[in-house]
Parts: sequence; C-alpha cells; structure tokens
Amino acid sequence: MLKFKFLKNFDWILFVATVLLLAMGVSVLYSTTLNMIGGSGEAIKQLIYASIGLVTFFIASTFDYRLLKGYTPFLYLIILGALVILFFVGKTAMGATRWIDLGFFQLQPSEIAKIFMIIIMAKYFAVHHESMNKFKHILRSFIFILIPVLLVAAQPDLGTSIVFIVIWLSMVLVSNIKKIYVLGMGLGGLMIIPIAWQFLADYQKQRILTFMEPSNDPKGAGWNVTQAMIAIGSGRFFGRGLGHGPQSQLNFIPEKHTDFIFAAMAEELGFLGVMVFMGLFLVIILRGIRAAVNSNDLFGMYLATGITAMIFFHVFVNIGMNIGIMPVTGIPLPLTSYGGTSVIVTLVSIGILESIIRRYKKIDF
Repeated sequence: MLKFKFLKNFDWILFVATVLLLAMGVSVLYSTTLNMIGGSGEAIKQLIYASIGLVTFFIASTFDYRLLKGYTPFLYLIILGALVILFFVGKTAMGATRWIDLGFFQLQPSEIAKIFMIIIMAKYFAVHHESMNKFKHILRSFIFILIPVLLVAAQPDLGTSIVFIVIWLSMVLVSNIKKIYVLGMGLGGLMIIPIAWQFLADYQKQRILTFMEPSNDPKGAGWNVTQAMIAIGSGRFFGRGLGHGPQSQLNFIPEKHTDFIFAAMAEELGFLGVMVFMGLFLVIILRGIRAAVNSNDLFGMYLATGITAMIFFHVFVNIGMNIGIMPVTGIPLPLTSYGGTSVIVTLVSIGILESIIRRYKKIDF
C-alpha cells in the first residue's frame, strides 16, 4: 500500500526529464573526451556520480523535507567550517582553491553550500514571513548569506558567490516585502558595481571586458567564446553527430567537458538536440515553480523557490556565456558539466522538489 502511494504521488515528469538530461550530458561528455588524455575516463566517472546522485535523489524524495528545518543551525556551522578549512587543506587549480582532495573524490564545498543555504534561508524566510516587511529582517537574512558569499569569493569564485545572492533575491521577491525595499536594493546594487569593480582580480576584469567585446582579442582572451560560438553555429539543425564535431574533437573548444559542454553539444546534436535539451530544463523549472505555488507550507514554498532559482540561473548563465551574451564565470551546466559534487547536489535538490510535490494536499497530473 505504501509503495503504491509513493508511486501515485511521484512526479514522473520531473524524474524522466532529469534522467534524460543526465543521459544527454554523459553521452556528449563521452563523445568529447574520447580524444583527451585518459579517454572516456571522465565520462565513466560522471556516470558513477550520476548513479550515486540518483540514489540520493530517491532518498531526498522520500524524506519529509519539513524535518530539514530542525537542522539549519547545524548545516550553517558545517558549511562555514568547510569553507574556512578549504583555505588550509584545499586543492588549488588554475589559481582557485575550491576543492578538498579526498583521494577518490574532489569535494567542492561551495556546491554543497548552495543547497545548505537554500534550506537555511527557506527556514528564515518562512519563520519571518509575516514580518519580512521590516527592514531588520531583510538585513539579517542578507548577513546570513553574506558570510558564505565572502568566503567563496575569496577562493576566488565570483560566479558561485553570485549564485548565493540570486538564491537570496529569489526568496526576497516572493516574501512579504515592501516594494520600496525592492527598489532600494536595486538602486543600491547599481551603486555598488563601480566599487565592486575595484576588488575584482585582473582575470575577472578581463573576462568582463572580453564579454563586452570578444573580437578585440579573438586569439587571446576572446578565444574561448569565439570557438564556442563557431562550434554552436557549425552544428546547424541536425548536428555533426556524436564524435564528429571538428571543434570539439580537435580540441578547439576549451573546457569542453565543463564550462563549454553546451557548445560541444550544439555542434554534435545541432539545433534540434539543443531544443530538446533546453525543453527538458524548462520542464524541471516549471515543475519547480509549480511546487512553490502548490506547497502546503511556507518552508516548502521558499525551498522550491530557491532550488528553482538556482537551477534556472545556472542554465541561463552557462548557456549565455557559451553564446556570448554573458561573461565567462565558470558556473557549471546542471546535470551536464563534468563534476561529481555539482551533479550529486543538483540531484539532491531535485529530490527535495519531489519531496515537496509528494506532500501536496491534492496531487494532480
């Protein structure tokens, strides 16, 4: 009887969209890494990460998300501790210290921090929902999110820092906040931009300048975006076919297994494949919005809002930087870019969405 109830309330549309995205990601990763050192090793690892992630997905979907509220202080201490410890034992690559080498796995605390902060912020906003029109609660919630933002920015990882701000903003916008506060935050954000520019590292400034005019240095700073756009255009409607994309197979696309995997996908699967791919993400985002709207409680609403905002922002920014409408930030494409922590955390997040959906008062499909 319990098994039947679980199957009845399970959102199969969300699950199938998630599995199809994983399959497309692993397929393109396998295709584009065959000619790299180590061959298909990364694709096999990604398949293992995806399998582990699916297990955590089912665990999260059966777990009552409302119980997470009791663990928020503990989660906050864990993530702050992990982000601080990172500076002492972290692995540095390409000038950034973002990983803890466990030998068999490269743990990225900032990825785990995303879902932890969503849970923490969701509880705060839910508890103070009726009084969020008071500025002190907005300020206090911002201070909670600001500490991990600064720790992640110091790695340095500007892209992930912005993700935290987006998560916070998404919850602010659906809260009981006064419109004047929203306007004030918008104006304040614009005023901070010139000040923030002074604190950016040289390579971060270069990325923004390259985004504004990539043709100024097509063989240098603009190489990544230029080659990605060539790959996307060469895929045309049906694509070159898996393993037959010249830009990806001849290694013209940099970081084709992580930051620019979308360009490799567009080249090999074409416009048609990309439309299917983006359509699957649209399904997940719409199911997330539906979960937020139909949630039985405020905690579930804020939780679904934060998770959906995180996934949407990742997809928008990653695809945007591949097609040249966003600066390169290193934000991974969910369920697609190579990376164990990212894949597992994303699947846990979607599993929490499933948990919220399963506990609607009325389930209709």
